[in-house]
Amino acid sequence: MTEQNISIDHFVPWSYVAHDEMWNLNPTTKSINSSKSNNLPDWDTYFKKLAQQEYRSYQLMWKNDIVHKEFEKCAKEHINSDDIRYRVYRRGLEYPVFAEELKSIILPVYQLSLIHISEPTRLALIS
Repeated sequence: MTEQNISIDHFVPWSYVAHDEMWNLNPTTKSINSSKSNNLPDWDTYFKKLAQQEYRSYQLMWKNDIVHKEFEKCAKEHINSDDIRYRVYRRGLEYPVFAEELKSIILPVYQLSLIHISEPTRLALIS
């Protein structure tokens, strides 16, 4: 990933969530982001990778003062819940707890998106 080809992806596509919450964003390349489009990633394939990548960012945020200051700036606009901020971004989380908290936030949104995607398919089958 380079400065020229970096892109920010919504794990659950923006068209389903209509927000830029930090817990749903992750860096990727422009070509991967374009190829993903508005498709949901396969949960079993990609959630663990997302959680690991997010945890590395979380660790960096708590180890580096400059990164932490930038996180605080971004958090003002991209974390709209004090509860989520506490659950996912509080100091001292070990990876298993972090991943479970992240999962508890993203999975319900992901599941609702699956229902939304499946509905037209179900309607077409009924017709």
